[in-house]
Amino acid sequence: MVSTVQSPYSDEQIAIWLRGLLTIAWADGNFDPQEQTLIADLTQELAPATDLGTVEPIQPQELAVILGKDAKTAENFMRTAVMVAIADGTYSNLEDDILHQFCVELGLQPKILESLRLTLNHRPAADDTALSEDAHLAPLRPLQEWLDHLEVHDPRLARFLCKMIPPQCPFERDVKLFGRKVVHIPPMCKLNPLYDQLVGLRFRALSYLADECKEDVSKYC
Repeated sequence: MVSTVQSPYSDEQIAIWLRGLLTIAWADGNFDPQEQTLIADLTQELAPATDLGTVEPIQPQELAVILGKDAKTAENFMRTAVMVAIADGTYSNLEDDILHQFCVELGLQPKILESLRLTLNHRPAADDTALSEDAHLAPLRPLQEWLDHLEVHDPRLARFLCKMIPPQCPFERDVKLFGRKVVHIPPMCKLNPLYDQLVGLRFRALSYLADECKEDVSKYC
């Protein structure tokens, strides 16, 4: 279904926006031709009227030129880019490098990435006390508040976020070898200190599609 809701962004801006988010998603470099085809199909399903070209990673300079000089647009793009970077519960050096380049080219201060870089590279042990966990998460609070200010105003972007962000916290499980537990994997909400922000963004995207765009969002649930 093609939404009739008026977006504040042009088709060209949304095409570049989605390519920027995909550049973050592909940061690990493991992106073969079959995966390229799958991503192309996905993005065309989400934005059938948007020309994404060859769906290749985008250069920061190109991103900045097309998104323009509006600071609010730049910040909203960066918020979605950070969300995509942390959606799997990890934050890599490659993702950090790309986000830093995006910040610089868009004329934003990359300082907001500092707390993300420090805290996601070091997580408290499972048996840490609540007090030590609160102390560990304290540096993230400015980033959490910044991410919570993201507003969704485009149906194509909303669909992309609903696809990218898991619909629920993955189940925790034990990995066993020869009948013995070798590792315990906690649910993503325990791994990712920004999980609440991801859930909030996904809820806002779903609500926007359902309430503003009058779309059936059952396929995202």
